[in-house]
Amino acid sequence: MTVDLRARAAAHDALLLRRLDHVVPLVLDRAGLDAWVLVAREYAEDPVVATMLPATWLATARRRTVLVFVRRADGTGVDRFAVARYPVGEAFPHVWDPAAEPDQWTCLARILAERDPRTIGVDRSATFPLADGLTASEHDAFLTALPDRMRRRVVSAEQAAVGWLETRLPEEADALAAACARAHGYLARALSAEVVTPGVTTTSDVEWWLRQTVHDDGLGSWFHPACSVQRADDVTSGPVPGGGETVIGPGDLVHVDFGIVDAGLCTDQQQHAYVLRPGETQAPPGLQAGIAAANRLQDLLMARFSVGMTGNDLLSATLGAARTEGIDGLVYSHPIGVHGHAAGPTIGLWDNQGRVDGQGEHPLHPATAYSVELQARVAVPEWGGRGVAFMLEEDAFFDGRECRFLDGRQTRLHLVG
Repeated sequence: MTVDLRARAAAHDALLLRRLDHVVPLVLDRAGLDAWVLVAREYAEDPVVATMLPATWLATARRRTVLVFVRRADGTGVDRFAVARYPVGEAFPHVWDPAAEPDQWTCLARILAERDPRTIGVDRSATFPLADGLTASEHDAFLTALPDRMRRRVVSAEQAAVGWLETRLPEEADALAAACARAHGYLARALSAEVVTPGVTTTSDVEWWLRQTVHDDGLGSWFHPACSVQRADDVTSGPVPGGGETVIGPGDLVHVDFGIVDAGLCTDQQQHAYVLRPGETQAPPGLQAGIAAANRLQDLLMARFSVGMTGNDLLSATLGAARTEGIDGLVYSHPIGVHGHAAGPTIGLWDNQGRVDGQGEHPLHPATAYSVELQARVAVPEWGGRGVAFMLEEDAFFDGRECRFLDGRQTRLHLVG
């Protein structure tokens, strides 16, 4: 598949302008900021700045890149500009003339003093790494340049940074749905006889087939695929990847964790396949029942999405409902978007099913996307009553009213053989 880079760059820049026009005022209001100053240097990048640069900049700052948003005094909108030697694409006109004012920090401080914002946000956060992009040296230099009265107004822009990163425009939700459909296509092929030959193909073969095929099609990967197996006759087998290369054989329950990057948006999906034994035409009913239990846990989680609810509250409510229905489950879902493990509310961790300090306290907002990642452990009669982990992950969109899958979900095991 050939990717038209020029067309993709034009689409990127057009979308960026729409996001700057619509999302920035929203998140400044939410964060209570009058100004937002973002600073990045080449090779000391701010993750937020990287998402505001034109396509031809390849997400990299030039020397020191300073982007500024300031509310207009009359309340009619937000001005944006770059304290830089040249414009930053079409989105940020430049306001610094080094010949007239040699020091970049002095120029920035003068402009802020003239605009006189009551609050000035900077990307400093102890909670969200993606909102912590201002380096210590740049932070110190910025504060030194400001007069005392302005210095006291500098606060964390954490909520603005997270809001910018997590909010999706309608066209972005559509693009993410299309990316999910492409990723599902790769998974269906990987978990089929096209890729898996029982007794020959290894888990590593599946991983590298996915990685290579995605690359050959002009798309990206944000993590290396993970393939693992669980077996009826091997009590040591389990779902944790990275335990070595395993030959896939008849009777195996195969699991894949896989994500792509398509047009700047990430996907994250997990599905299962069953490798038929000689004479079998379907998976054992107990394995299919495990998928159904994990589907039910997905339903319980997504039905409880509500604006303003924190990730911790959503986790607690979901696990309570699961216990009521007798589901032995774990929930460890996360936001997704321009980053795979994106900014926003953490909804449980695989190793922490209680309160997640910091990121778990972030509230749900409309127009945000999530990887609904979880597992249900089910006793499979055909495997001697052994508890088997059914780990599913699908990407979903929350519009403020309901949370829905962007491209459906797995409800039946893929069959190989």
